[in-house]
Amino acid sequence: VKTLSVNIPAGVDTGDRVRLSGEGNWARDAQPGDLYVAVRVNDHPILERDGKDLYIETPIPFHKAITGGSIEIPSLEKNISLKIPPYTQTGKIFRINGKGASHIRSRGRGDLLCRVIVEIPSSLDKKQLKAVENFLKKRITFRQIYEVILRTFDTKEMSKFSSIEDIFEIDREARNISNMVIKSLT
Repeated sequence: VKTLSVNIPAGVDTGDRVRLSGEGNWARDAQPGDLYVAVRVNDHPILERDGKDLYIETPIPFHKAITGGSIEIPSLEKNISLKIPPYTQTGKIFRINGKGASHIRSRGRGDLLCRVIVEIPSSLDKKQLKAVENFLKKRITFRQIYEVILRTFDTKEMSKFSSIEDIFEIDREARNISNMVIKSLT
């Protein structure tokens, strides 16, 4: 019986085989054959693998799902900061390119896909509940207001303007009005 060291290349997956030249049984012509080592990759406690892509589910606090922010998520090497946009819903999947498993025959890597789960508070007092209700009533965005204002200028009115500067002036005015409306709501 002989003990061998085997170098396992990055990116191998369950079912892959690593060949050790000349370490197999002896053939009749006195040449040793090759030894093939079958690989079985253990499950990771947090990350799931699908080919070269890795998947993770991570909780995000309720307030970050509403207001946005960043969270730290684990990867193979170190934690990664992930930017969460406002109004993120449970089940949203974020793709982090190049942070998955290595490709065994190339330099590239798969992606890390993070599915977020919004943590809903299990209890709120009356004041907190009222604050959430008020927030949801005022949930109108700058973009929504801006688009309504721009729609008030129909195509015929836009054709009356003699230059691109006139159109940019309308854009500036729409932005100013949108900002005023948002400030009045907060």
